[in-house]
Amino acid sequence: MAEVKWTFQALDDLEAICLFIARDAPQVAAVFADRAFQVADHLSGHPSLGRVVAEMQDESIREVSIHSYRLIYRIHQDKIHVLTVHHGARLLHETDIEGDV
Repeated sequence: MAEVKWTFQALDDLEAICLFIARDAPQVAAVFADRAFQVADHLSGHPSLGRVVAEMQDESIREVSIHSYRLIYRIHQDKIHVLTVHHGARLLHETDIEGDV
């Protein structure tokens, strides 16, 4: 099983999304956060579950959809690095996934 690590950026992104959702629906924000962590934990046993991120054209960078958001992660040897949680309507740029891996 692969070890799942969240980057600071991914945790900051998740927090910002949850704060935004919580303005109108605090309970929904909590459910969304739980779901994001569940999805990431599930990846430990199934690293290739997500599809390749089209914008990156790199087999090691993948995504899983969570409602309107994309959980973007990188497979590196026996580790999974969650890079960002990104709104599905926005294109992903390399600068969106730079950071502490």
